Amino acid sequence: MDVPLWLALIIVGYLGLKLIHPPWWLVIVLLLCGYLLADSLLAPAIDSTVK
Repeated sequence: MDVPLWLALIIVGYLGLKLIHPPWWLVIVLLLCGYLLADSLLAPAIDSTVK
């Protein structure tokens, strides 16, 4: 099943807010950084590390 990155980020952000209750600014910063890293040159290195 292919899920668009933006949809996955919204779902993870929503669940994180409901379960952990962090400040809004922290969630926004983490999601933006994750989105930017996924489209960067570091993506293959991160992918191989995670797998």
